[in-house]
Amino acid sequence: MRQTRRTFLATASAVGAVTILPFQARAAAHSGDMFETDMGPVTVHPVAHASFVMETPAGTIFSDPVGDAAQYDGFPDADLILITHEHGDHYNEETLTALTKDGTQLITNPAVYDMLPEALKAKATSLANGDSHTWGDVGIDAIPAYNTTEGRENFHPQGRDNGYVLTMGNFRTYISGDTEDIPEMRALTDITLAFVCMNLPFTMEASAAADAVKEFGPSFVYPYHYRGRDGGTQDPEEFASLVGDAAEVKMGPWYKPGELG
Repeated sequence: MRQTRRTFLATASAVGAVTILPFQARAAAHSGDMFETDMGPVTVHPVAHASFVMETPAGTIFSDPVGDAAQYDGFPDADLILITHEHGDHYNEETLTALTKDGTQLITNPAVYDMLPEALKAKATSLANGDSHTWGDVGIDAIPAYNTTEGRENFHPQGRDNGYVLTMGNFRTYISGDTEDIPEMRALTDITLAFVCMNLPFTMEASAAADAVKEFGPSFVYPYHYRGRDGGTQDPEEFASLVGDAAEVKMGPWYKPGELG
């Protein structure tokens, strides 16, 4: 059974609602949004830009952790770390080394796997586009992530980088990584929760991201990774308006005050 909006446990559960709390309040408390699944609750903690933590019944999952490892103080140790690709706002060897504990497992795309020091490589599994892996009770599918617009292909060439779909019972999470609104994204089905990037010139604009979300229809979606360059920062509230009632848009404290200019 697919999770519906009625099983969401946080406040502001109206269809199409935008949930926003002050950065300082949420960040200080590591507060998050909780979702109920048939395996138990899943809590999402946005950390920064493209980095977040999911506490799940299967274990604690870090996605693209970068920056000061102290940002992760107060969270349980990572049982699984997902890396989508090699760019510095998604992969940092020093941060990864600090956060990887004895029991931590890593999932990366092949390019990052080849960059890992031997100590991390021993804990890692490389997944190429289209590959699948099982981590305990969680299914992990590597979804393509790439640019299609002329002049942007060099940022994320087709076949190199990953998005991921995590399946935990009836709860399916899509993590876009860095991509445009590619056919593989639009073809996704039965997605409960999505994290969708948007920034220029590196990925896509808010309107393209919203149009893709309206097509694949997740129950909930976080706009993330929306700080761009040279005016390319995208407006998550515009994204929410364009998504309308196609999904419930969740806002996280991805950026500190002033970081977006």
